[in-house]
Amino acid sequence: MKESPDNESSAAEQDDAQVRVERIVCDEAGELSVYLAGVDEPIVGVSVARCFPWSLPEGFIAIRDADGREIVLLDSLNDLDQASQEVVSGELRHKVFRPRITRVTSCRTEFGVTSISAETDRGDVTFQLGSRDDVHMLSPTRILFRDVDGNTYELADTEAVDAETCRKLHFLL
Repeated sequence: MKESPDNESSAAEQDDAQVRVERIVCDEAGELSVYLAGVDEPIVGVSVARCFPWSLPEGFIAIRDADGREIVLLDSLNDLDQASQEVVSGELRHKVFRPRITRVTSCRTEFGVTSISAETDRGDVTFQLGSRDDVHMLSPTRILFRDVDGNTYELADTEAVDAETCRKLHFLL
């Protein structure tokens, strides 16, 4: 975990010591609070945000105060206890809408815009790519698509999809 140098919250009162998260909880109203080592009161109304790189979804998680200032940057979700990991994972899952593509039903390009229709774990979608720059290879078998509206779609494993899906996407890669 890394301390944010411009943090003005209670965490900064720990002098130059490393900020350590003891736990993160979610109350009945859905509000997150973070308990820091050496700080008596929790910081209420915090948010979590996944930072880059996208290829490390379990790493580099920012915990921010209600004003959006970074309190701490987690190198890994493993820096947290199991209950806090579940809270943060759940929050990130609801915060980021990233359907996982299970099958591509059509893929066509017209006037420089590629339209992809696909089946996902969240239902059928159709999205448009403005250029090849919107296709990011996260690993040899994992692809992230960013559509013209900024939404992301993930193909988690190119080796796990049917041959027809691979054929339809081949020209994009």
